[in-house]
Parts: sequence; structure tokens; C-alpha cells
Amino acid sequence: MPHAPSPTGRLGVAAVSVALALALAAPSSPAGAKGLDSLADLAASVTDAVVNISAAQVTEEKAASAAPKPAPGTPLDDLFQDFFKRQLGKKGEHGGDDDAPRGRRASSLGSGFIVDPAGIVITNNHVIEGANDITVILTDGTKLKAEVVGKDSKVDVAVLKVKPAHPLPSVPFGDSDKMRVGDPVMAVGNPFGLGGTVTAGIVSARNRNIDNGPYDNYIQTDAAINKGNSGGPLFDMKGEVIGINTAILSPSGGSIGLGFATPSDTVLPIIGQLREFHEVRRGWLGVRIQPVTDDIAEALSLGSPHGALVAGIDEAGPAGPAGLKKGDVIVTFDGHDVHESRDLPKFVASAPVGKDVTVSILRDGKPQDLTVKLGRLDAPVQKASVDAGTARDAPKPAVQQAFGLGLVPLDDAFRKRYGVKDGVKGVAVTAVEPGSPASDKLKAGDVVVEVNQVGVDDPADVAAKIKAVKDAGKKTALLLVSNAGGDVRYVALTVN
Repeated sequence: MPHAPSPTGRLGVAAVSVALALALAAPSSPAGAKGLDSLADLAASVTDAVVNISAAQVTEEKAASAAPKPAPGTPLDDLFQDFFKRQLGKKGEHGGDDDAPRGRRASSLGSGFIVDPAGIVITNNHVIEGANDITVILTDGTKLKAEVVGKDSKVDVAVLKVKPAHPLPSVPFGDSDKMRVGDPVMAVGNPFGLGGTVTAGIVSARNRNIDNGPYDNYIQTDAAINKGNSGGPLFDMKGEVIGINTAILSPSGGSIGLGFATPSDTVLPIIGQLREFHEVRRGWLGVRIQPVTDDIAEALSLGSPHGALVAGIDEAGPAGPAGLKKGDVIVTFDGHDVHESRDLPKFVASAPVGKDVTVSILRDGKPQDLTVKLGRLDAPVQKASVDAGTARDAPKPAVQQAFGLGLVPLDDAFRKRYGVKDGVKGVAVTAVEPGSPASDKLKAGDVVVEVNQVGVDDPADVAAKIKAVKDAGKKTALLLVSNAGGDVRYVALTVN
């Protein structure tokens, strides 16, 4: 088959020689690129504000005095007593006898940094979680006992307070939102307990979600981050903290070039609340949401997938009184575009409690603005899991098929077998046909509540709604499905 001429065929031998000479003489870096300057001055200006943190959990325990002992005078008696005196402590050696309480210490090492000369230190919550003895170690070796001002597990940040004899060196926060992929960064910390260590790299990605928490939006960097770096600062080239080094992804536990820092723009509001209130007060909208997938976007005639689909409304929350409904797609919140569902919890949580915010939605394909006065998010209540049973335990009334689903009216027998809450209404799913459109989306024990945002009470209703979808020339139908516990979600199924 014909092929394009090679470079040699186009340029000729002489031209190639000239081009090769120019290539060898030219710098190998991209045009306009500048070599990395030394970071020595930057490192010298910030490292004194970076600290090591020793966090320990000290517990008391009593020696097991009830352990069986050989009879006095037997050949094993002297050996037994010698062993237990060495292992458990001789009388008087620890200020008491064998039955006296003794301290047991479990320690961890991490990093932190000083943001206030008066002694305010920032680190990760997981560095000090569960500890009752926390020590901050300065670069000159000074050890200062620390108390916890406040901590937040959701963003993994903690604020500590020490009482220094003189003002301490500190570092300022920068604007992480201005950082771009490719910008140089420098990490300082205490990897593997080695003490102050400086590593450098670039921002290799932004807004990373590694399923580490509900508000993940990490800065990813190839600056070496290892165990012990947790809680340490990630600096820009101005010496400002643009992130807190928090996590790594590695099969070995060491750096493979995938380190993650919580952005300063995420932690700064949290730190402010922890210092003021000693707790975090997050905004609360009171909706259950799910992603808008390609098939859901088609079912709702949204065009491209975007926004957060409202799958449920908390009866005690502020969303219901403001007019939000199941099936609404939230596309902006308080002026922020909601590109995907995971964006919304971050925007809501960072908004002040009690603020009136504008929420823009799409309802039946039409835009609409609502005003919601935000409530306060409290700790979620853990719900007991419900054993959904198996398909063979299902009741045996006449079954109607749709989407590969076996459907029956929701009766008392079904509720009892699958533990379905009284408040759940709809059509019961008794079986799911393998390989059907619903095979990986529903299971026996689920309840179909709506089809295309219209409630259903009988299997015939489901069949009628499917026919209406076909008659309208659409390819997908949108089902609102509840599990036995009453938690609902939207599922888009292909209409055959």
C-alpha cells in the first residue's frame, strides 16, 4: 500500500545533515523552558516552621497475677519466678509490685507545621487520632507537649496548641486554587522518622478523588511523600503552604510518585472553625444524591451527563420546604457549577450554616432556581443492615416480567420476608433475570417506586409505563428504586 515519504526523502541528504547539526546544538528542553533553580533558599526559609509530631496512646494494664504457677519448692518454681520477674517487673522495680498497673505505650510519628508564632500547629487528624500524649518536636530538638484544639476526620486535619518560651517561626497559607498542573512544589516532613527532609516535584493532577473521604479533591504530586510525611506542608515556590500532605498510593508503602495533599482552600475554613469553635459546623442541604450517568442523562433528556441527581429528600432537612423534589438535577449551588455529583457535598459543607443559597435545578428538562436556607450537618446515624434474603425466599403470587424483573404487588408477606419498611411503597422485585438490562442494577428484595417519575403500585403499572416509553421513541426508562431499608436511588434501564 502507498506510504508517506520519509523525512529524508523530502529534505535531501544535505538538509538532513544541517537539521541534525542544529538538533545536536539545540537544548533538549522545550522551547522557552527554564532549568530548575536551587531550592536551597526556599528550604532554608521554611524548614524551621516544620515540626515532627510524636503521638502516643498510653494505657494502664495490670499484670496477669492469676496466671497458673508451679507449686512452691518444685524444680520449676525458681525458673518460673525468674521469668515473670523479668517479663512483668520485680517488686519495687517500677515503683510497685507485680499486680500494680503498668503503662503500655503505642506510638506513631508524623509531621506538622506552625502557622502562628504563639504555638498553633497543623497536622493530619490520623497522625494524632486516639492519642493522649502528643509531643511537637522542633528542628532544634526542643520538645513541647501539645493539646488538641480541634480535629476533623472528614477532611483529615487537626489543630494543635503548644506553649513555647518564645515566638516560633511560622509559615503562611497560599491559594491552592491558583495552582496549575505542572507547577513546581516542595514537600517537607518526617518520612520514616528520619527528621526534616525536603523533596521536590510538580503538581501532577488536581481535584483527585481517591475515596479517602466524602470531600476528596486532592492535589496529586510526584514530590516524594512517604510514611511519616503525613501532616507536613506542601509549599509553592513562594514558601506558602498550598496543601497538607495526607496520603500515598503504593503497593510497597513507599513513594512511587503518587502523593496526595489536601488543598489549602479546603482546610482553611475548617481550621478557622476548629480554632473558633473547637468543632466543625458544616452546611446541610438534606438531599440524597447520585451521579448522572449516560443512560440517566438520556432518560431525563439532559444531553450530556452533568449535575447531581436528587434521589431522596430528608424529611427533617431544609431542601423539602424550599421546593426541591426527587428527580431534580442540581446544576449549580451558590454560584458554583456542579459538574458531577461529588462536587455538591463539598460546596454544601463549606457554606455557612443558616445561609440563604440559590440552587439551580433542571426539572422535567426546564431550568429553575430555588432558595434554600442551609441547616447544620450533624454526624450521620448508622443504619442497621437488613438481610435482604434470597430469591428463593420470595413470596409466590403471580409474577409479571419487565426489564428481566419478576414483579409482584408489595404485600405483607414480601415485607416480612425481605424486611421492607412500612413506609416503602411500590412494586416488589422477586427475581432478576441474568443478562437482562436490570441484572447488575437491581436485586430481589428491591421495590420499584416510580417509573419515569410517576409512582407505581402494581406490576401492570410498570408494564404500562414501559410501553409509554417505547411509544415515545425513547431508549431508556428511569426507575426510582428503594431497598428494604427505604433508601432510594435512580436506575436507568434500556427498553428493548
